[in-house]
Amino acid sequence: MDHHEVMDHGAHVAGLSGVLPPVLVLLVYLHLARRARRRNPVVGWSRWRTAGFATGLALLAVALLPPVASFAHADFRGHMAQHMLVGMYAPLALVLGAPVTLLLRTLPVAGARRLSAVVHSRPGRLLTHPATALLLSTGSLVPLYFTPLYDGVAARPAGHWLLHAHFLLSGFLFAYVIAGPDPAPARPGVRARLVSLGCAIAVHAVVAQLMYGGFWVDVHAPVPEVQGGAEIMYYGGDIAELLLAAALVSTWRPERRSRPVAGRAVRA
Repeated sequence: MDHHEVMDHGAHVAGLSGVLPPVLVLLVYLHLARRARRRNPVVGWSRWRTAGFATGLALLAVALLPPVASFAHADFRGHMAQHMLVGMYAPLALVLGAPVTLLLRTLPVAGARRLSAVVHSRPGRLLTHPATALLLSTGSLVPLYFTPLYDGVAARPAGHWLLHAHFLLSGFLFAYVIAGPDPAPARPGVRARLVSLGCAIAVHAVVAQLMYGGFWVDVHAPVPEVQGGAEIMYYGGDIAELLLAAALVSTWRPERRSRPVAGRAVRA
């Protein structure tokens, strides 16, 4: 087997390892959605939520497979595009799939109670507080790109996967806190969430502008690549945050409409 065949075989194995987890997660989600419809045919399960979750997994697979993955390993602009997909676009779509609600509706009673207890526990409330989500998702950009951390992590294959996991989980947490349809006991009102979203927008903009200007950035890559990555962060982040704001408004309106109905039901 020559060098090119070895490279092709490695790319094939990497592609399979990148696409297999999203496929398995999608199959589990579809199975649970079918179970939810069977348990309560009247309420059912929204196909829009299923479509949102499937879209998030598709975006995640695109980010982790060639050509995006190959581009990310060779060029800082590719890394930033991958960062946007894994850390902002895919998490928003996954959150709109309401996976926690789906689990609560399909788990056995004991399992659903345990999950609800975790969500309502003190660590759960702390983790789902907007300040915590903002610090983990947006605040981590400063040590990542303005210290030697990025080059140290990017130099190791395991570091890449740890970075992906951080982007995905922190992005999911922030989208869940800001606009998720799932229950979140520590979720504040709309104004506080808008303030948190505004802080995230401001931090993204400042980090991107400092990176483009070369101020204090510590990324060992050619200047055009760093500037191109900064532009992707600036404009790609703006679009993702506008979508997150739209999701916040869409999940807020039903709450406003439901309040008079709930009040009448309580009085009755």
